[in-house]
Amino acid sequence: MNLCDLNNIRTLLGRHGFHFSKAMGQNFLIDASIPQAIAEHCGADENCGVLEIGPGIGCLTEQLARRAGQVVSVELDRRLLPVLEETLSKYENVSIVSGDIMKLDIAALVDTHFSGLTPLVCANLPYNITTPVLSALIDSGRFQRLTVMIQKEVAQRICALPGTADYGAFSLYMQFYTQPELLFDVPPDCFTPQPKVTSAVLRCTVRKAPPVDVADVPFFFQVVRAAFALRRKTLLNALSAAFGSRLRKDELSALLDACGFSPTVRGETLGLAEFARLTAHLQAALKH
Repeated sequence: MNLCDLNNIRTLLGRHGFHFSKAMGQNFLIDASIPQAIAEHCGADENCGVLEIGPGIGCLTEQLARRAGQVVSVELDRRLLPVLEETLSKYENVSIVSGDIMKLDIAALVDTHFSGLTPLVCANLPYNITTPVLSALIDSGRFQRLTVMIQKEVAQRICALPGTADYGAFSLYMQFYTQPELLFDVPPDCFTPQPKVTSAVLRCTVRKAPPVDVADVPFFFQVVRAAFALRRKTLLNALSAAFGSRLRKDELSALLDACGFSPTVRGETLGLAEFARLTAHLQAALKH
């Protein structure tokens, strides 16, 4: 069965009495070339275990099952479980896990299902949980690569460069832990029902080591968040709001000067290397 054929989708869902949920942001692909391209770009082979999130009726799952050694698909909507049981019945290397990915122990899931395999993520992520899901997947420390279809605007933010409108704290987080690549766009007419936004496929290769030397990673991201908390303000004012109870404004100004930054610099213009330098100076100042 072609799981991207609109007539097949309607027949399948009608047989199971399934209706789309707006709350879950359910949009199923009707262009068969898209799941095939996503699966190809994720680079899975028989030596890989692939975690999928939100399989829908299984159009991407099917493509992954043809390539990977093992596929585990996590589906929140229990109404889709009998649908997936039908559409994926011939694939013995697919396991469907009923649950909320944000409440599961991702590391334990990988360790249980992917022993001896290279763990990857390949998924059409629900747009309303993109940021927390990506963070949870990276924080699990289990995956070599994440290939995901997400809202194009979010993909652009992840890949954004310093000084651009899309650049923010999440850009730095993703670029600290991964090397993100924007692969291709997926227009709304590739789905049923059609979403109101354009989607994009993003591949993030997890770094073996961060691109900058940071002694205290949690503090590094505390500084990053502080810099973007008052985006329209100068970095000096943003740091003063966050650390003003421990360092006077003139001390913060001297610290920025020691880093080689202009007194009017904004956090949105700094890259990973600049934030690493700022964090080191700030941490040293706070210890005195």
